[in-house]
Amino acid sequence: MKRNKFFLMTMAVVVLTAVSCTGNRLHLYNWSYYTPPEVIEKFEKEFNVRVIIDEFASNEEMYTKLKSGGAGYDIVFPSQDYVSIMINQGMLEKIDKSLIPNLKNIDPAVLKKATYDPTMEYSVPYYWGAAGVIVNTAKVPNYEESWAIFGRSDLKGRMTMLDDMREVMGAALSYLGYSLNSKNPAEIEAARNLINNQWKPNLTKFDSETFGKGYANGEFWVVHCYAEMVYEEIMDDEQLMQDTKFFIPPPGGTAYVDNMCILNSTKNKELAHKFINFIHRPEIYAEFCDYFGFPATVNIPARQFIEGPSCYEAEDIVDAELKYDLGEALELYNDAWFNSIRVGN
Repeated sequence: MKRNKFFLMTMAVVVLTAVSCTGNRLHLYNWSYYTPPEVIEKFEKEFNVRVIIDEFASNEEMYTKLKSGGAGYDIVFPSQDYVSIMINQGMLEKIDKSLIPNLKNIDPAVLKKATYDPTMEYSVPYYWGAAGVIVNTAKVPNYEESWAIFGRSDLKGRMTMLDDMREVMGAALSYLGYSLNSKNPAEIEAARNLINNQWKPNLTKFDSETFGKGYANGEFWVVHCYAEMVYEEIMDDEQLMQDTKFFIPPPGGTAYVDNMCILNSTKNKELAHKFINFIHRPEIYAEFCDYFGFPATVNIPARQFIEGPSCYEAEDIVDAELKYDLGEALELYNDAWFNSIRVGN
């Protein structure tokens, strides 16, 4: 996974300069650390376009920006629960499947989980994965592979959890043996109490943006994270790479299916379809996965092109539960998160 970042940045400048004179532009709104530069460069060169990427750190941030007037994006990458919301609110363009022949490469097992849009009418799976925990084993040699690690007072001030309501609440609900889609007020209250009384006192902060850099510089030893956001920061530090362990707490963590969706405000509908089809070329999808150390969970033929090791395997998340749209019960989570857990952070 080691790369010369200066070289990548230099090449990106060259490619962008080469296409800057064209009128073809594709605007992506994607998660932070989720778009390999080499893949984007190949798409730009092949289709003679410029790709412009803005990033977000949570579904809530993405949705709020779009609803408050953030415009100009062609493709956005929401997780499954927000795909449901955006479909219901008429925010998405219908997928023209005739323009994306590589949809045939999508694993039917993933579509079976994608009950929010199982026939890909409005969304195409980008990646099926799970949030987990990264530990610096040189600093924390003994630990249990469990969400209980955040209850360790001896690690106080050296740990962070994601600033993401559904991820943190889902972790607590899962640890307590409940569904992370629970609508039971008593179970949600129990999760709130666990976070506030046992986990939060040991955390430096809730953070979805800078924990990777904090882990890389030694400030944090244990982080609740999406693995790629840490590995991107430490890939040039061979010793820290060796000391780093990522695990998904049983029974399988809090899973997600991130999706490529075309906004109904797009002015580049055909180009947006070409990008989605490009991503699901087997060799391109394998390159995307290799860059982050992912297994090729979504694209079946891409699996034969994977070259590097993965930080976890698809089998590790088979039992993980997806977060779904909670409807009116979302207010119970909002109350627990914004009026209690996040107060004072």
